[in-house]
Amino acid sequence: MSCASHCQSHAPDTASSVELASYAEFIAAAKAQKEPQRLLWVLAKAELPNGYTDSQYALFKQGQGGALAPVLCVDKLPEEVADFSVLVAESAQTGVDWDIAFVGSLAGRAGIAPNSDEADQPLRLMLRQIEAGMIADFLTFDRQGQLVRLV
Repeated sequence: MSCASHCQSHAPDTASSVELASYAEFIAAAKAQKEPQRLLWVLAKAELPNGYTDSQYALFKQGQGGALAPVLCVDKLPEEVADFSVLVAESAQTGVDWDIAFVGSLAGRAGIAPNSDEADQPLRLMLRQIEAGMIADFLTFDRQGQLVRLV
């Protein structure tokens, strides 16, 4: 894992035109793209916002509301995280807890997937978008690998 402690990406084109029902379908969509993909991951932890109210605190204690703060970033080829448990296990080695995984992708060129150096700037852009609350372009998964729709 890289970019520990706050480190033009989107989910694969197929993901935006087809409703995905599982992590396996997401990986299959990434692998089916015309150009090889590099997946960009930002893992975030739910926390209370600064200056929270009593009602925000009560909702947060019930598992609702709060703000998502990025805590880890990493880029991976779809083959490297074919099973969501691989991402969870690798993140566990960092000792950093997280609640939600945001994912976008970066397309390669001429049949060659982008490398990690090429993913650095798009990953940082993705991080800034998430910190600004601009999350509509990313797929989100919970720690069990279930798709989550954030509103």
